[in-house]
Amino acid sequence: MPTIALDAGGGDLAPRETVAGAVAAAAQGIDVLLVGNRPDLQRELERHEAELPIVHAPAVVGMGDFPIRAIREVPDSSVVVCGNLVSSGEADGFVSAGSTGASLAVAAVGIGRLPGVSRPAIASLLTIPWNPTVLCDAGANLVVRPSQLVEFAVMGSVVAETTAGVENPRVGLLNNGSEDSKGREMEREGLALLRQSSVNFVGNVEGSDFATGKVDVIVTDGFTGNVFLKTVEASVVMSAKAFFSMLAESEPETEEKVRPQFSAQGRKLMDDRHAGAHLVGAKGIAVIAHGHARSAAITKALQMANEGSMYRLPERIGERFLCR
Repeated sequence: MPTIALDAGGGDLAPRETVAGAVAAAAQGIDVLLVGNRPDLQRELERHEAELPIVHAPAVVGMGDFPIRAIREVPDSSVVVCGNLVSSGEADGFVSAGSTGASLAVAAVGIGRLPGVSRPAIASLLTIPWNPTVLCDAGANLVVRPSQLVEFAVMGSVVAETTAGVENPRVGLLNNGSEDSKGREMEREGLALLRQSSVNFVGNVEGSDFATGKVDVIVTDGFTGNVFLKTVEASVVMSAKAFFSMLAESEPETEEKVRPQFSAQGRKLMDDRHAGAHLVGAKGIAVIAHGHARSAAITKALQMANEGSMYRLPERIGERFLCR
């Protein structure tokens, strides 16, 4: 059974929500190792009348701290200790709802990159019921080279295969049009490289194509990917508000009956989204959860890390790069 280290000090709602999520995950059979300030974590465990192993790490890397400097100057921070546990083999992966930059630095520098990977990337699974789609990169690398788009395509394809069960996933390059002439120099050069690569590349896709089932993996730079992801989230919220506003005016009784069920489903979807995404390209499992993740989202993030380890996600990605 894999062991997953949890950065229990990271996140807006830590340690209450992180520990609660860990307790729930442990009840499901996941081997969780809490990392953080021992007295704080022990206090939260007592609230749940639970026992989990703790690795003491009194410091926390703040959201505004410069990541590389923080991991070098604060070696006893919870996220750095998580990375050390993975690199030493004491844990198979780690989960953090803290600083994304610090998690990236820990994965790339502390755990180390897989051969052939120049930069780890965030692979976010868009849970579309009729066509789950992986977005890579969803925010790790703001500026990239065309060759790195191919790396993202390879890693995103492996995530689609393992986590969504897609065979030979179709890959599209996010662009401002479907024609080969569209985009910046990066997209045009990336398009040519992707056509020559081993992935099942189908060409350029536009922002609206994520919901059409045209592709299984969307590749882009981290800046565009993050903006795209948050725009999708906002669109869902806006559509729901518009729907209930119209329903309240035309059929108020129906609106009163439907809203509680919809709200419950909405909370579940947000927990799924806040559970985070795989940080791919490192030699170990790393899952980045949303900074405002509640306990249910932390539990899901731990499930993701556990499944990623059982699927041998880093090893499969590494094997794919060896075959290129």
